[in-house]
Amino acid sequence: MDLKKVKELINIMKENDLVELEIVDGDSKVHLKGPQIGVPMVTSVPMPATPAVQAPAEAAPVETADTGLINIESPIVGTFYHASNPDSDPYVKVGDTVDADTVVCIIEAMKVMNEIKAEVNGTIAEVCCKDGEAVEFGQILFKVRP
Repeated sequence: MDLKKVKELINIMKENDLVELEIVDGDSKVHLKGPQIGVPMVTSVPMPATPAVQAPAEAAPVETADTGLINIESPIVGTFYHASNPDSDPYVKVGDTVDADTVVCIIEAMKVMNEIKAEVNGTIAEVCCKDGEAVEFGQILFKVRP
């Protein structure tokens, strides 16, 4: 594992007051644990050349060739929420019309609530995630009929 990547992970731990961080990618694993004095100790197993930390980025909607629907994909890893709080109505549901600036859901990542916008015009054809479900980068959240 690249020393620069380890330093980035240590900074993430410090910025978010994390005591322990573990990243698993296939057979490779990185485990960081901060001792009582606050300096993280590092143990690692060599990882492939893929980045250890995926920077949040807006995912471009992907059109599926066979159905004509456009996928709204998760730009980050986190927890999917349909609404801003459990007592609120969902941001969108099947049949709702959306435009590029319509907030369709929230993904919580590292205790930060990230509003996800549709980035496409159309009608919600399918909601692909359940409230409170863990989602991965690139996972399909919604399908939109343009």
